[in-house]
Amino acid sequence: MRGFVRAEAGSVGRVVYGRVRPNEDLVEAVEAVCDEAGVLNGFVRGSLGSLTDACVDCGDGSETVVYGPAVEVVGLAGEVRAASGGKTVAVLNGMIAGPDGRIGGGRFVRGKNLVCVTFELAIEEWLAADGGRSPGAPA
Repeated sequence: MRGFVRAEAGSVGRVVYGRVRPNEDLVEAVEAVCDEAGVLNGFVRGSLGSLTDACVDCGDGSETVVYGPAVEVVGLAGEVRAASGGKTVAVLNGMIAGPDGRIGGGRFVRGKNLVCVTFELAIEEWLAADGGRSPGAPA
């Protein structure tokens, strides 16, 4: 296998539930929920909600934009890590479906995914065995 592989020892901590309000960016809101709860590292374990419009990075330099209103987030997986200085950084990936049947998937682009009505989240805290000192946020 080529590429970056890292194994990390640790354990599961708290589960934090959050509600994101309309017109808040999904990526920034996940970071804010974690900051408010004191979660330095964690994983998105559950979600339910829709976005006004959605924009995902396809991983090849292109973006898919699906216009709403009410673009459904069909699946969401993500990780939150403490970057240098203690600021949390979220990387969220998922699949989206628009009202016209257009679909897309990839990494949610910061600042381009505003919540439509509400968005509910379940975030599982990760307690690294090294006391929470993470090597940094994922790229």
